[in-house]
Amino acid sequence: MELKFEVVDVKLPSKSNVIIGQTHFIKSVEDIAEAVSTSVPGVKFGLAFNEASGDRLVRYDGNDPELIEAAIDAAKRIGAGHVFVLFIRDAWPINVLNQLKNVQEVASIFCATANPVQVIVAETQQGRGVMGVIDGFTVVGVESEEDKKKRVEFLRKIGYKRA
Repeated sequence: MELKFEVVDVKLPSKSNVIIGQTHFIKSVEDIAEAVSTSVPGVKFGLAFNEASGDRLVRYDGNDPELIEAAIDAAKRIGAGHVFVLFIRDAWPINVLNQLKNVQEVASIFCATANPVQVIVAETQQGRGVMGVIDGFTVVGVESEEDKKKRVEFLRKIGYKRA
């Protein structure tokens, strides 16, 4: 049996975040789209899902043409069955992650980020599967007391922690 690995760079549209995960049923497209659109009023999103059997199409949904096209492109290049790619704008992953995890068909979330992302894909004679993701860059040190202070101030400034 032959096994190959590929690194797939995910191109993030401007001012977007990406959530990549695995799900298991064609109904996922509608359920994920509904979870996103009902979680954050005004969210812009594009969603693509790779069907693993039957017609084996890239299924899609969304309300932003640029994000839809980016999701379709990323899903096609990843090429692994039952993988979904969701780009969001005017919202943060923290606003939708719990709702996505509660979608009955969602099996796992690989990443949720605005960082550069690389997806590690394995390929056999049967097909392709996601082995993991590279999310952002390698750490370069440990935060100082000043860094910690900046982190705490930032979270309060953007409203994610109370004073």
